[in-house]
Formats: sequence, C-alpha cells, structure tokens
Amino acid sequence: MAAVGAARNHLLNHLRHRSFSSASAILNPSDPSAVLTSKQKSRAALALLKSETDPSRIIDICRAAALSPSLSHLDRVALSNAVSVLADSRSFSHVRSLLDSLPRSDLPHSIVLFGQAGMLEDAIRTFRGSNSSSVRTLNALLFACILAGRHDEVGRIFREFPGTHGIASNVETYNTVVKAFCESGTSRSFYSVLDEMCRGGIKPNMTTFCTALAGFYKEERFDDVDKVLELMKKHDCRPGLSAYNVRIQSLCKLKRPGDAKALFKEMMTKEMKPNWVTFNHLIFGFCKHGDLEEAKKFYRQMRGRGCVPDSSCYFTFIYYLCQGGDFEVALSVCKDSMAKNWVPCFSTMKMLVKGLLSNSKVEEAREIMERVKEKFSGNSDMWKELEEALPQ
Repeated sequence: MAAVGAARNHLLNHLRHRSFSSASAILNPSDPSAVLTSKQKSRAALALLKSETDPSRIIDICRAAALSPSLSHLDRVALSNAVSVLADSRSFSHVRSLLDSLPRSDLPHSIVLFGQAGMLEDAIRTFRGSNSSSVRTLNALLFACILAGRHDEVGRIFREFPGTHGIASNVETYNTVVKAFCESGTSRSFYSVLDEMCRGGIKPNMTTFCTALAGFYKEERFDDVDKVLELMKKHDCRPGLSAYNVRIQSLCKLKRPGDAKALFKEMMTKEMKPNWVTFNHLIFGFCKHGDLEEAKKFYRQMRGRGCVPDSSCYFTFIYYLCQGGDFEVALSVCKDSMAKNWVPCFSTMKMLVKGLLSNSKVEEAREIMERVKEKFSGNSDMWKELEEALPQ
C-alpha cells in the first residue's frame, strides 16, 4: 500500500509540475521554467491579451493564468479584454467555452461577461442553470441585459424572474431597472419604479436618484430634474457631491458648459468641496465647446486644490490642447501626466511632437520622443519619420 501511495504522489507531483511548466511556457515564454505567483500570472496574461487576436490562443492564456474574476481586479480586466476581442471576432463558441469553465463562485461575473459579449441567451442559460439563484445573480443578469443593449428584456426579467426563482429584489435590482429605462429613453418610468420600491419597503439611495437625474437631463426634461431634486429631499437623500457631479456632467454633454459652471459656483456657495471628477467634467465640457481658456482655468483650480485626476483627464486635455494649437500648455500637462507614469496614445503624442517642432521647440520634442520610446521600446520604429525630420 505504501508503494502504491508513493507512486500516486509521484504521478500527481509530475502532473502538477507539467501543468505549472506549460502555464509558464504560455505566460512567460522567455523563461518557461520560472515559477509565477498568481498576481504575476494575471499581469502576464493581461499584457499578452492586449495584442493577441487568435481565439484559441486567448483561451490558452486565460486558462494558463487560471483567471478568476471574483479573486482580483486584474483578473476581471483580463477576462473582460479577452471576451471583448473574442466577441468582436464573432468567436462566440470560444466565449462560451471560456466562461462556462469558470468556477461557480464566478457565476455573476460569467453572466455579466456574456452580456458584454452580446450573448444574452447564454447569460439567461447560465442564470437558470445555477442551483442557487440569488439576488446577486439576478442583478448580474439585469446588468447583462443593459450591456447587451437589450433594455427591453430588463422589464420582463424583473417582472418574471424574482417570483419564479424565489428571489427578493433589493435596492441594486431597482437601480439597475431605473438605469435601463434611463438609457433607453424612457426615464419617466422612474416614477413607477420609485413607487414600487416604496411599497416594498426598499429605501431609494443616491444612485437611484442620480441615475434618474442623468436620464432626465439626457432627454432634456428639465421639469423632471427639478421634481427629482424635490423627491431627494422628501426621501432624506439630500443632493451631495455625487448629484452635482452628475448634473455638471449631463449639462456638459448637452453642450451647456456655462450652465455647468453656474452649478459649480452654486456648489462653492454651499461650501461643498469639488473633487477631481467635478473638474474633469468641466474641463472636458469647455474643451468640447472650444473654450480652452476656461478649461485651463479649471485645470489650474484642480491642481491648486490638490485634486489628483485619473489618466483619462490628462489624456483628453492634452488632445484638445493640441487640437487648439496650444502646444506649450499641452507640453506642461503632458509632463504632469508622465510624472505619474501615464503616457497618452501615440496619435496624441505625435500631434504634440509635431506641434512643438512647428514652434521650433526641438529639444522639448526630442525629450518627449525619447521618454516615450524608453517606456514603449517595442514601438520605437513608429517615431522614425519624425526623428528623421529633426534638425541634426
């Protein structure tokens, strides 16, 4: 018996070693013998998936990294990228193979990813195939409908599934339903959903009202915006920073940055502190409106208040500054961004470098190119045309 046990352990160890070796060979071909941690596997998978287009290879990478969206944000991003590429190439059987093989603990994520791929029938199949349907999987299915662009299905599932599957809806369920109505141009259905929430003893929260505000602004129903603001007070959910940010963003989307600025001033009179999101909306709004001077004022205010934006704020602002021919400020903002190790896309950087060269700022252009080439060494050939144009 001891000999049989030893032989079995030897075989298991051998198979485990082969599994680790094959995973490393896929994720780290330059050093296949290296033993990677879970985080290293996730990072390697994410890097490979950014450029991989072969469906079978994508599946191999995901499985080699043993990606599990319930375990880490990195895994969620990597799987989302994989599903997007597979769906874009219409490799739906590969999406099915990938998501059906995920652990049961990842069921809500699988449902959402099927929605992202536009495979709503598979999302419903996955929901129904679960022996333990819950409000979490129901909410995932409703969100999958939105991602798949099947807003019409949200109402049906919301009406039918809780009863047939013995699930009690929660505030997130109702918020997702409100989101579906608001995204599909039927924001006024919000009132009936709110009434149902109240009858069921579900207290609406800030997300409920902010989603409705965004929907009514999108449909330019400004009387309804005022009604929602009154309802917020009635339900003891007074408009705070998140509500102001939604309103400012909505007005900027409607190309009404002046009204957004007025709301910003209203915030300030109420001694409400804006955050980087507030400034991001205003900067983008005035850039889209062609008013770079106002956008620059808000950028300076943001920095002066110590608000640190995310990379998209820098990238968008640099793009519009270059479009407007303000390459000096674009360079300054670019340096702020690169100090945080955030580099805009090649087309924006190329536009900046060309602008600097046209303004005889050769050394500045050369420095930008060198820093980008250093960070993205694999793309250095893309700069050859501009390098050859540099004065020797």
